[in-house]
This record gives sequence, C-alpha cells and structure tokens, in this order.
Amino acid sequence: MAAAEKIKHLIRSFAENDEAQFYSIAMQIAASEARKGHTNVANELKKLVEEAKSERSSSAVTNVLQHPVSKELREIQYLVELVPHTYKLSDMVLSTPVRETLERIIKEQQKFNELRQFNLMPRRKLLLTGPPGCGKTMTAEALASELAIPLFSIRLDGLISRYMGETIAKLKQIFNVMNTKRGVYLFDEFDSIGSNRSYGNDVGEIKRVLNSFLLFIEKDRSNSLIIAATNMQESLDKALFRRFDDIIEYPLPDKEEIATLLQRNLKQHKGVSKKEFHALAEKAVGLNFADITRACDEALKEMIISGNDKISTDLIEQFIERRQTLNQS
Repeated sequence: MAAAEKIKHLIRSFAENDEAQFYSIAMQIAASEARKGHTNVANELKKLVEEAKSERSSSAVTNVLQHPVSKELREIQYLVELVPHTYKLSDMVLSTPVRETLERIIKEQQKFNELRQFNLMPRRKLLLTGPPGCGKTMTAEALASELAIPLFSIRLDGLISRYMGETIAKLKQIFNVMNTKRGVYLFDEFDSIGSNRSYGNDVGEIKRVLNSFLLFIEKDRSNSLIIAATNMQESLDKALFRRFDDIIEYPLPDKEEIATLLQRNLKQHKGVSKKEFHALAEKAVGLNFADITRACDEALKEMIISGNDKISTDLIEQFIERRQTLNQS
C-alpha cells in the first residue's frame, strides 16, 4: 500500500473510531519506514503507538477506580480484572440469530428505566456456549462498549479457595458489588464452577459452590449484566439453564462468515479479489474466528518482513493450512 493510501486509511480509521485498525496501520507505516532505512522515525512511531495504547488502557482503569463506589470495588480487586474494551458489535462477524439476540439485549438495556417502570426486567443474565475462539469473550467486550459500562472478568483462581466457606463468601462479595457498580461481569470458563453436581470426587463441595451461585444469580436484581461463558455446555448442571435469561450458542463460522472475516482483516491490502476470498474461505471451514484472525496476522507479518506491498492468496492459504495442522496435532 502506497504511503498516501496508508495515511488516508489511517485518517479514516480514526474518524470511524476503529482503534485496532488505527494502531495496525500506524505500525505498518513504521515498518515501511524501517525498510527504507529510516530507523529513528520507525522507532519513534512504534514508541508513540505503544504509549498511546498504554495511556488508553490506564485511563480506562483510572476512570473506573475514581467512581464514587470504588471503595466496594477495591475490596474485591483481587477477584476481578478490569478489561479494557474497544470492540463494538459491528466489529464482530456473527451468525444472524446470534446478532439479532445481542441487538435485542442492547435495546432492552438502553430502555432499562422504561422497562422497570412497568415491572419488566431487561435481559441481562446470559449464558454463552460454543467452541473456543468463536466470539464469546469478545461479545462481553462488545456489550460493555455498546452500553458504555466497564467490563469485569472474574478471576476464578482468586475465587476458588481450598476452604469452601471462603469461596462462597467471595462469590457473595462479587454479587454485592454488582448492585453498587453497574458493569458487565464475565465468568469465563464457567464450567469450572458450574459443572454437573453429580461429577467429580468432591461432590459435596461442588454442590455447595454451585448451589450458592444458583441462589445468588436467582436473587440478583442489579442492573449489571452477568455473562457466563463455557466451551463445555454438556458438562453444566441442568439447574443452571433456567437461571439465565438467554442461552446463546456460538457455532463455528460458515463459509460466508469466514469470507467476511478474511476481507475485514485484509481489507487494506491489495492482491486478493472477492472471489479469491470465497475460495480461501472454503479451505478454512472448520477453523474458528480466532484461528482465522491469527492466520491473517501471520500472513501480514510475513508480507511485511518480505518487503512486499501486496498479499497473495498462496500466502494466506499457507497460514490457514498451518492453523489446521496445529489444531490436528
């Protein structure tokens, strides 16, 4: 991509608030300058990008911790991680049913007060299921972005204690904070605490933790969103399903969705036609979104390292096949 084209795309991504694309193009310009021997300029550009990323992340943390209810939040800071979020729903490639469900949830949340006036509750307790790399965690980020509220990821390593009474007390603390600090609370790898109560050797301990979670989520009347995500829906206790407002299944992407993702990830680079993207998509069926994104990133890095301005279908296919091989090993 010529320098002028890169600058135009840089300005466009800034105008569209596409932070990830903005940083990507800035790094491409730095790489181009390095290839020309302008190492000082390249290094300065890279430094500016890293500083900008760091500043955006720390600003998000500061804004949340300075909130009037930060005292309660600080008390459980070892149990939750504040996750910076830049993705919006429009950034995601999703099946039609999943997208429509998420759009409905956002609309209900935006009309939260109106619904409560009629004693109606917007959907906010969500169970996301499906294979790894299909968008469950990214969905939590997108919902937080769309609603302009913080995203908190529950640290399961901090939550689970060798003393079951402590685990239940910590879980209660988290649900208490949901009432005072509105946000998206993500329980990732939820099967670690939501497994069927008939599994495992320590059945009594599993039952107590799960029973407590069932009780807390059923009684919760906060205006926070609670999201549980798992790759192993079949291992979850059946009693969980009726406690959630929505159970959203994330399938592996089909050919059309893969072609769309390939075009999005490589839209700034010449060398591949729309028809070729569809041919590549056919070869990538069976991979998840994360694998396809990694394949694109690796192909782009190889293009830059090789000093080329265009990307080829052979190069993309090479890294798609590499991801498939890694998944089979």
